[in-house]
Amino acid sequence: MAANSPFDCVLLDLDDTLYPGNTGIGPALKCNIDEFLQAKLGVSAERAAAMRVELFRSHGSSLAGLIALGYDVHPDEYHSYVHGRLPYDRIAADPQLARLLQSIPQRKVLFTNSDRAHMKRALERLGVDEAVFDAVVCFETMNPHLFGEAGEEGRAAGGDPPAVVLKPSVDAIVAGLRAAGTNPRRTLFLDDSERNIAAGKALGLRTALVGKRVRSKDADYALESIGALRRVIPEIWGAAAAAGEGSERPDRGIDKMPMRSDLDSIIRPTSIQA
Repeated sequence: MAANSPFDCVLLDLDDTLYPGNTGIGPALKCNIDEFLQAKLGVSAERAAAMRVELFRSHGSSLAGLIALGYDVHPDEYHSYVHGRLPYDRIAADPQLARLLQSIPQRKVLFTNSDRAHMKRALERLGVDEAVFDAVVCFETMNPHLFGEAGEEGRAAGGDPPAVVLKPSVDAIVAGLRAAGTNPRRTLFLDDSERNIAAGKALGLRTALVGKRVRSKDADYALESIGALRRVIPEIWGAAAAAGEGSERPDRGIDKMPMRSDLDSIIRPTSIQA
């Protein structure tokens, strides 16, 4: 652990955080979801696109919405289609990222809504060894009730459809905190989604919005890219690193932003709407 660092753990999102948001993966994901909806539900391309947006706004993801509405969709079926057909070759190897992650002295947790197979392929393309993380929180770890005997029993029993746990829900953020195993206020959470950042801030996390030049109201920091991490948040590496940045570093408002108790404003659509 870095001496005098305010952080005991770093939670890191994957998509559009560890790799740039302009790779084209997001738009390709939307197209794949639309095609899945067309094939699964027999709807037109126009209706599929509208459904994707509606499901995301009302349920947080297309998969969560389909399950909530009672459609017979297994997560593996969905993910193998919408993620399995992504253009992973657009994710370039990033040796600097690998070195950056290795240099972080705190506990590191990868915290993604994506399924494990997608996570592994993305990390492989980036040239990042999964072992660099002390723990991984992904779709499967947040939703064990949807798999194996538990999932089969739930489907056979009927009744209300099972809930799908994803960021920015409280249950998802709590799963990340459990994996972190640290005080929320000593845990740094990096994500490209403003609604996920808002959820983390509401539960006490220190927050860094990635892919933006300007902080959102719930972000303690803003990074144009993950590559700016050492420059923008040198405190990760301890007091000596922070002091080396000089005395002109801006006040980022840590511990001055009130902790929100109302989570209603967290559920807001993002541009991907997937």
